[in-house]
Amino acid sequence: MTRERTPDMEIPFVDVAGSPFRPPRRNDFAAFEYTYKAEVTRVHTLTAMETLYEIQLLDPEERRRFSFSPGQFVMLEVPGIGEAPFSISSSPLRRGAVELCIRKAGSLTTYLTKVPRGIRVGIRGPFGTAFPMERMHGENVLLIAGGLGLAPLRSAICYVQENRSRFQAVDIVYGAKEPSQLLFSYMYEAWRQDDIDLSIIVEKAGPLWKGPRGLITKRLKEILADRDHAECARNMYAIVCGPPVMFQYVCDQLNVYGIPMQKMFVSLERRMHCGMGKCCRCNVGSTYTCLKGPVFDYWTVLNLPEAI
Repeated sequence: MTRERTPDMEIPFVDVAGSPFRPPRRNDFAAFEYTYKAEVTRVHTLTAMETLYEIQLLDPEERRRFSFSPGQFVMLEVPGIGEAPFSISSSPLRRGAVELCIRKAGSLTTYLTKVPRGIRVGIRGPFGTAFPMERMHGENVLLIAGGLGLAPLRSAICYVQENRSRFQAVDIVYGAKEPSQLLFSYMYEAWRQDDIDLSIIVEKAGPLWKGPRGLITKRLKEILADRDHAECARNMYAIVCGPPVMFQYVCDQLNVYGIPMQKMFVSLERRMHCGMGKCCRCNVGSTYTCLKGPVFDYWTVLNLPEAI
């Protein structure tokens, strides 16, 4: 099993077996609003705009019981500054700690870029639905990300790495606007070493870039061109993360090659707000993505008005 830690990010951690954490029922709001006390234990700069934060719960018993699944998110609070939702980017095998890839965008995220390790924060969650990784056992898997979409997808990639023998062919297709915006570049070789085919494409590149140029759909078409349509329909799942505008182009292309819409999963994590469906800012029609999502199959998304 490949460990996805780099030396500068390694911290002592003991994985204690125990009963898995189960989030309280959503109608029990007193319990559901419980905030874990935590601290930032690692800060790793990824790009000029994105930073990876490792956050660990303070209480040993809470660390033992806390768990999550790929695709879920947490609410991160800095007292006196604010609170916001972020998809979890780390391995689901780690108990009591999460890694969050955060883009500098608002007051909270800007404040985080200025804080040192050891700052105390609050964590609520995990919230939301997850990618059905166990359903994909024994199948071929396409993991597709655009831009910041690699942040929620990374947890699913970790799951695949740690359970590689349970999957058939695994492809990662990742697209960004330019090379300087590529996330988790230090992980690419480790993914390839775990028998995962990684394809990277950028829209704009300077003279030093030697890889493919263009839209992610171009690279995806090249990969699927060698696949038998009937085999894709029977034995392939896809996870797509990125700007909602890319969902239709990517998923429609997958459907042309025979992959059913019910076997494509997308994350509407950009619509997350309070995590509880109380602020009504995550609703798509009559559906609250905080409660029913953020992970949906593509067939469901097509039937949600204004979802994409």
